[in-house]
This record gives sequence, structure tokens and C-alpha cells, in this order.
Amino acid sequence: MARNIQSLERAAAMLRLLAGGERRLGLSDIASSLGLAKGTAHGILRTLQQEGFVEQDDTSGRYQLGAELLRLGTTYLDVHELRARALVWTDDLARSSGESVYLGVLHQQGVLIVHHVFRPDDSRQVLEIGAMQPLHSTALGKVLSAYDPVAHSEVVEGHRKAFTDRTVCELGAFEGVLDLTRARGYAIDVEETWEGVASIAAPIHDRRRMPVGAVGITGAVERVCRDGEVRPELIAAVRDCARAVSRDLGAARF
Repeated sequence: MARNIQSLERAAAMLRLLAGGERRLGLSDIASSLGLAKGTAHGILRTLQQEGFVEQDDTSGRYQLGAELLRLGTTYLDVHELRARALVWTDDLARSSGESVYLGVLHQQGVLIVHHVFRPDDSRQVLEIGAMQPLHSTALGKVLSAYDPVAHSEVVEGHRKAFTDRTVCELGAFEGVLDLTRARGYAIDVEETWEGVASIAAPIHDRRRMPVGAVGITGAVERVCRDGEVRPELIAAVRDCARAVSRDLGAARF
């Protein structure tokens, strides 16, 4: 059985202790509460302070939780607010399109699936919440890369793997795909990531007009496309869903 890392356990206990009180705590209070030597407690606090997880009052020398924890917590809440706001609209999109619906956000160098609505039929399907998708070849990833500067940097600086013969890997051509995505307000993936599979996605914005995610549908090419083109009624449905979620998040002009 793998052993826990003691210093991380102590740091976690220290953060919980600081989170549980309504006042700042001194070094002696923290050390005695956790049964640690003052030197050990001070070393952990100093590291947490350097990382922004803990702040020390200049006057009293006491410690409290830092701004970095607040930022991380806000990110967590933002993702869950996005999912909560999207629940009804993504269910409606699955019913109207007849396809699986995915909600994705930028995570590291890819797209993290934070919500997945099954295709509304009796086929066997696997829940893909928590799965990662590539930025450069999927519709969700292209949308994030087109609208989110951080995602754009990640995909430009990263390796763009060819999953099929249709995958756009060359940087100049890929930038052209992103320009087209921004111009029309949605992205498509027709067998660029998986053979026989097509996707459509559109961006979701928050009240600050910042891109916070993307929503899209995925299905068999023969259902998503007609006469070699993505079906316009499916594009309209995806864009309507993205606008609705954006409005619920407070975005104007949607």
C-alpha cells in the first residue's frame, strides 16, 4: 500500500485549521493544535506562504488563508456554476438534436469534459465526464482555442497530433481554422479526431464576456452531416444552447 506524504498531510491539516476559525492564528496556536514542533509548523507555513496559500499579518504575525486558495476555489465554483447553468439547456439540446451533448472547459493542454448528456435512444453509452479531449482536432477544443487566449497559447506551443488523415496539424492552416471559427461562431470536427464521428461546438461566455467553456454535440457522420455538409439545423441548435447558457451566466447580447 502506498504511504501518504507526511508533510502534505500536515499542510492540509494546517489549511483546514485556518479555514475553520474566524480569527487569525499564531504560530504557537497552530503548532499546539496540530501537535507539531514550532520549527516544523513554521517551515510548512513559510512554504504555504510562498505559494500564496497562507498570508501573515505584518502587525500581529498571525496567519490566515491566502488569496491563491480563493482563486482556486473560485475556479472550482465557476466550473460547477457553468455545469449547473447548462443542465436544462444541454438536456434540451440532446432531445432536439438526437445526439450526445458535451460541455467542456480548458484544463492543462486539453479539453476537460465536465458534463455529458447521453444520446436519447436505447443504445449502450459510456459516461465521459472527466475525460480529456485534444484542443486542436475536436470541435470543443477549436472553440476554446479560438476564443480563449490561454487555450490558444497551449495549442500553438503544444504538439498537434494527426489522429486521422483529416486532422489539421500545420500551424498556418490551423490558425485559418480558428479564424473561420471566430467568424462564424462555431467549430466543427468531421472525422478529424475519430473515424466516422462528427461534432459541432459553440462558445459559452460569462458576464465579463470571457470564454468559460464550450458546448457541443457529437454523433455519427451520417446523422450529423447531410450531402457532405454539417446539417444547418444542428448548428443552429448548438449555437442557441451556447447563447442560452451564456445568458444564464450573465453575458449580454446573447
